[in-house]
Amino acid sequence: MKRHVVIYDTTLREGSQCVGISLTVADRIRLFNELDNLGVDFIECGLAGGSPKDDAFYKELANIRPVHAKPVAFGSTLKPYEDADKSPMLKALLEAGTEYVTVFGKASSFQAREILGVTEGENLSMIEKTVSRLVLCGKKVFFDAEHYFDGFSENREYALDCLRTALGAGAECVVLCDTNGGVLPYRQREIIDETLREMPEIEGKFGIHAHNDSGAADYATVEAVLAGAFMAQVAVNGWGERCGNANLFTVVPNLTLKLGCDCIPDLGKLYSFAQRACEISNTKMWDFSPYVGRNAFSHKAGVHIDAVRKNSSSYEHVPPEAVGNSRRIMLSEQSGRAAVIAKVGELLPKLGCDADSAALIIDKIKELELEGYRFEGADASFEMLVKELLGIRRSWFILNTYKVVVFDNDAGEKYAAKQIEQEPGTPQIPTASAIVDVTVDGREEITAANGIGPVDALDKALRKALTSFYPVIGRMHLVDYKVRVLESTLATASVVRVVVESSDGTNKWCTVGVSGDIIKASFDALVDSYDFMLDNFGGIN
Repeated sequence: MKRHVVIYDTTLREGSQCVGISLTVADRIRLFNELDNLGVDFIECGLAGGSPKDDAFYKELANIRPVHAKPVAFGSTLKPYEDADKSPMLKALLEAGTEYVTVFGKASSFQAREILGVTEGENLSMIEKTVSRLVLCGKKVFFDAEHYFDGFSENREYALDCLRTALGAGAECVVLCDTNGGVLPYRQREIIDETLREMPEIEGKFGIHAHNDSGAADYATVEAVLAGAFMAQVAVNGWGERCGNANLFTVVPNLTLKLGCDCIPDLGKLYSFAQRACEISNTKMWDFSPYVGRNAFSHKAGVHIDAVRKNSSSYEHVPPEAVGNSRRIMLSEQSGRAAVIAKVGELLPKLGCDADSAALIIDKIKELELEGYRFEGADASFEMLVKELLGIRRSWFILNTYKVVVFDNDAGEKYAAKQIEQEPGTPQIPTASAIVDVTVDGREEITAANGIGPVDALDKALRKALTSFYPVIGRMHLVDYKVRVLESTLATASVVRVVVESSDGTNKWCTVGVSGDIIKASFDALVDSYDFMLDNFGGIN
């Protein structure tokens, strides 16, 4: 049987301490349910009594019935000389309503003396009183030995005494914490091995909590598991204090695919979970993230693409499907015919692409990239380009003309104020009006719309014009909009590249436009986006 490694997720607690991460109570509930569905063993739910938001979440937690994960309340040991009967922290931990609690305490004589201002003996007493009281009250306790690795190097026997005290007071396990994140994995492994020699009784009763200040948290966590840790503490995207914690998306697949450990029931859920976690937290997944990033299994070099087509293991260390990701073939002026044929086969499997067609496409790509186009992240525009070059692009509408007028300050402020009244939070930015003239099957349609800025106005006007012909357009909306100046020395006359990400609520796609006129570049990307949507998701014959 595979060895099971307990996955303890700390996203809702320490992950929330990451700069740029702010989770509402509703966000926490959704993320808790997603983590439970993923199949992690424990979910740390936040500092008990730490804030009104924490209190509100623990109150809502009482109504959640997790399928797999066990919620864990988090807190600290007693304060120096604090009476356990009068401790607000212990009271909050007991009232959190969780079967499991985690308390952290100093495992370093330096930290006890200089930070807490207590003697080593007093710190041990704080650990003992906290853990024993919680156990007496029926809680299962995990003890986070804060600063353990630094503390071991400073005063080995005292760090060990902190572990002995916690276990002697009834803790289920001790978690060895590299709180400052500065101990390299080889040294952590040495300390764990020495700890096991001194305290063989902790075998199967210790976990690892690694910080990423040295860029080694993921590797340190894997090393700790190899050394015998039964629990790995991780966070979504490695979020956490300062440089973060061990990354769930790296540690779990490494343990599963590289070491054969049993961590979560279905590793194939990892990629989709990563996307939902980012949506919930209003963050963007780093494209270069191992395993779950968009570029994790992307290939651009022609030699690589050709080899991967023959045998994926030639340039992929694991199959992308193992984590629910997929292979991406990227195109540029460096691409060869094999790459183009593979890409066309991926996007348009029924079309096919011979060597002559591939050569035609490559020549056009080189010409467009000279102008500033890049199709690496704009598959939808590439598909439209291929169809156009091969003479099979359908003309859903003819764009006759368009016009954009930017409001003067008074009109803009009035319109923005009206929008804010209707949609709280809408930013007061320069506004515009757009007129679009299109023809569909010989019928002309002229529409106008106001928007927050010229691109928004154009999008709304075009949407209004096309919806009368294609009601399905109503499902489409813009998800992201990026502008890149390609030659900054030309200042305001620079050519810009615009990438637009769109969605119909189920599917997402990206298109690109390039021009010295930012409005034209944006509109070209929008036109490609609407054409792609109608081609692929419009349900129109």
